[in-house]
Amino acid sequence: MNQNEVALVTGGNKGIGHEIVRQLAARGLTVYLAARNPALGARAAEELAGDVRFVQLDVTDVESVAAAAKQVETDSGRLDALVNNAGIVSEWGTAVADIRAEQVRSAYEVNVFGVVAVINAFVPLLRRSPNARIVNMSSGLGSVNLLSELDGRLASQGLLAYSSSKAALNALTLVYASALRTDNIKVNAATPGLVPTDLNTQASVPRGERTVADGAAVPVALATLPADGPTGVFRGPDSLADVAPW
Repeated sequence: MNQNEVALVTGGNKGIGHEIVRQLAARGLTVYLAARNPALGARAAEELAGDVRFVQLDVTDVESVAAAAKQVETDSGRLDALVNNAGIVSEWGTAVADIRAEQVRSAYEVNVFGVVAVINAFVPLLRRSPNARIVNMSSGLGSVNLLSELDGRLASQGLLAYSSSKAALNALTLVYASALRTDNIKVNAATPGLVPTDLNTQASVPRGERTVADGAAVPVALATLPADGPTGVFRGPDSLADVAPW
């Protein structure tokens, strides 16, 4: 059994995910850096100090997810924190009326179904933790409250697939939070704010000026909550005190 707390971060080889891994490792956790590409993932893990271990994981491939869960079980015996960070935008540069069903489907495969696949595979290991936490990386673009402002900045982005998939992720967060309370597993959502990363390189709108460290701060705080911390909340982008609207 691993004596450190154990975390896993999907999409951990770059951007905010890589910074989340770095910050968790700096706090003394054993961190599994999960990524689709073995070469890129292993290299990203080697760049970081602390107990960082690469595990190959493609959230859209159930066999890959199952193999990753088996590896964590064999190596560490449990999981204390799961950060569902992997995500995609599939519709940059496409007008809303021209967005095809397959673009929406590809976004949901990663941003929604991938999260379900990962949580399903790792819940048995999370149940072995005395203080388990799941963090779903959401976005203000998934806030139905903010999207209801039809002339507002977020609705006018026109990211039909991404926004709706993050809204669905928020709903998943709340349903999981309710269902997993009896297992002492906290489930929360985080918004990192606008951070220029590979995710938004094709954006035609301002990509923000926040650093990856800024974007990782709230997910890391949620991933290291104490036993009496909240569940079923949406927080960020600057601190746990920032309540994001559902």
